[in-house]
Amino acid sequence: MFDTRELGRRPGALKRVSRSVEAPRDLGNEVIGVPEGASIELDLRLESVMDGVLVTGTARATVKGECVRCLEPLERELDSDFQELFAYPDADARVHDKDAGDDAEDEEDTLFIEDDLFDLEPVLRDAVVLALPMQPVCQDDCPGLCSDCGVRLADDPDHHHDAVDIRWAALQGLAETSKDGEKDNAPRDGGDEPQEK
Repeated sequence: MFDTRELGRRPGALKRVSRSVEAPRDLGNEVIGVPEGASIELDLRLESVMDGVLVTGTARATVKGECVRCLEPLERELDSDFQELFAYPDADARVHDKDAGDDAEDEEDTLFIEDDLFDLEPVLRDAVVLALPMQPVCQDDCPGLCSDCGVRLADDPDHHHDAVDIRWAALQGLAETSKDGEKDNAPRDGGDEPQEK
């Protein structure tokens, strides 16, 4: 919660705020996010306008998660910029008189100042979660895990399995007999050369 009393209702009044806050619960997605209680550094600019207070800011936090390819833990610094207008409660009536034809959705999306205070959490949550990578990786060229045995391929770059394609398994016996010395193009007992087709 942030206080706007120092701004008053003078359009053009400006206040800068720097604050460290604790991260709320579930600030992230399934694979990466800001741990609950971790510090989020906020640099805000509060500017009084006709209908409310325009809040422009940057949130900095350390996000933790795991690589989607190799499942190794990862940690990154995240910077997220945001801007939101928090409307005065009586500005709502003025807006409705001017724009009576607007959708009800716009009204639901409007954030309000209550008792000279505004709650930044919904804006912060939207900004941080949208800035998170959907598929975080430990490095851009992470090879991931072996699909057969689960070995981390970055630890063993030469790792491989000799897999036989089941569709060619019947031919495997022929390949082995040719290794034993039998050749299709070997000269016949009669001395005739094999004919090329």
